[in-house]
Amino acid sequence: MARIVVLGAGFAGLWAAIGAARLREAIGDAGRDIEIHLIDRNPYHNIRVRNYEVDLSGVALPLSQLLDPIGVTHGIGEVKAVDPARCEISLVTGGGKETLNYDRLVLALGSEVMRPDIPGLAEHAFDVDTYAAALRLEEHLTSLGRSAPLPGRSTIAVVGAGFTGIEVAAEMPDRLVRVGITGDRRIVLVDPNPAVGATIGDQARPVIETALSSLGIETRLGVRVASVEASGVRLSSGEFIPARTVIWCAGMRASRLAESFPGARDRLGRLLVDPFMRVADLPGIFAAGDVASSVIDGLHPTVMSCQFARPMGRFAGHNVVADLAGRPMLPLRIDWYVTVLDLGDWGALYTEGWNREVRTTGEAAKATKQTINRKRIYPPLSGSKDELFAAAAPTVQAPPPTYGAPRR
Repeated sequence: MARIVVLGAGFAGLWAAIGAARLREAIGDAGRDIEIHLIDRNPYHNIRVRNYEVDLSGVALPLSQLLDPIGVTHGIGEVKAVDPARCEISLVTGGGKETLNYDRLVLALGSEVMRPDIPGLAEHAFDVDTYAAALRLEEHLTSLGRSAPLPGRSTIAVVGAGFTGIEVAAEMPDRLVRVGITGDRRIVLVDPNPAVGATIGDQARPVIETALSSLGIETRLGVRVASVEASGVRLSSGEFIPARTVIWCAGMRASRLAESFPGARDRLGRLLVDPFMRVADLPGIFAAGDVASSVIDGLHPTVMSCQFARPMGRFAGHNVVADLAGRPMLPLRIDWYVTVLDLGDWGALYTEGWNREVRTTGEAAKATKQTINRKRIYPPLSGSKDELFAAAAPTVQAPPPTYGAPRR
């Protein structure tokens, strides 16, 4: 029995496992001796891009519901190391330390928020990097809503004015109302850059600034966090913001396991892969999602987002079985790029192209965002093998729909 192991059950890992099972069945007898096994630290697939939302229901999908119908085995474990020479994975499970052998490997352990060595950050700051972290934040906010008024109770400091930080800050007015914190609320967005959304582009930035102003969100730009305390955050400018809630959203980096592999990596720590999702100079190892970087249109490398992780996973899954079974592999090419940024009650921002030309804003863009977050990125939940396999075909979806009139 030949074994394919997929590490990670995020957008790339889940679809790699389903895509691999799809081709295994399609090749009939040639696939009967192929085992597909997925390892993740959690027994669920997290719709991670929804972790900032008011309502967290439906963002953790049991792996058994998605993988059992297609014959993919799965286990819970923390991956500690991979030895490409021995084709061995070292992991820690509920039973202790274990070693797992593989014939082919798909590395899809994703990314994690960067946590610099800032005094008090580990002890006092929250984040939405994982489902568990998002639940911890939700429990904290609910507890504040039930507590007596105290300094900083109704103030939220969000550190990092990139995509995640902006979405977290824009959702906070609704989240505070939901937990019963009304009246004099304060939300402050902190970033070392001189403008919010420093990488989002000149066309999009005025839209974001308008939305934040409409939502009453303050900014502190061109400053860094000096320390985090239980009662607030101190900035490099000397200002202290009394806040019982500090949410860290300042930058992402590929899983640190990627550092243990030989070969080239980019500035985000991602392994460089070819159009077939193969890691250079490491036979039998594929990588997809946030832990991998692939030039997908001849010019632009993939971005850390489910927009790229999902097709990377589908193609990696197809190709890892094709490689094992001696079948032709398929190259991934994506010739479009969009961004859809949630801006809370104000609406959203939808841009097209690598120069991020604004396509729609407000409620029209919000409709697109909700289509993405609640339908487009979900796997079929029916338990139907046919539906799961159809969704895992190694193809690239068309861009998401637009609603309303384009912005001029």
